[in-house]
Amino acid sequence: MSGKVDARLKELGIELPTPPAPVASYVPYVISGKQVYISGQVTMEDGALKYVGIVGKDISLDDAKAAARICAINLLAQLKAAAGGDLDTVARCVKLGVFVNCVPGFDKQPEVANGASDLIVEVLGDKGRHARSAVGAGSLPRNVAVEVDAVFELA
Repeated sequence: MSGKVDARLKELGIELPTPPAPVASYVPYVISGKQVYISGQVTMEDGALKYVGIVGKDISLDDAKAAARICAINLLAQLKAAAGGDLDTVARCVKLGVFVNCVPGFDKQPEVANGASDLIVEVLGDKGRHARSAVGAGSLPRNVAVEVDAVFELA
């Protein structure tokens, strides 16, 4: 299906990937009522993990923001699957949870999280404005720099 959100993605030069299947005993998203809870998405791009390492040691702030953006693109891919292929049925982004694999003392998690937040707002406009948490983590799966989960609401 092609609608306003798909047109916006095209305008931004973003092609959503085919969402990967989960690799363990969980599902990529759960729909409860009008809420869509999307499992944490990592920095998978073109079939490979990008931005592997620790922010503040191996990964710069700018690269961490780019990593968060990739996570947000992967969230949108899962959301599109949850919405039956029609992102125009999304009423709003409710909340993002951003986890940053960082060195002790790193305090720029909100700036990293902006990479995901800004992308969601770029794509969904006002419907993309959301609550958020941005936290440092001692490690993340496969040593990726960033992981993002989300809650969206369908119309």
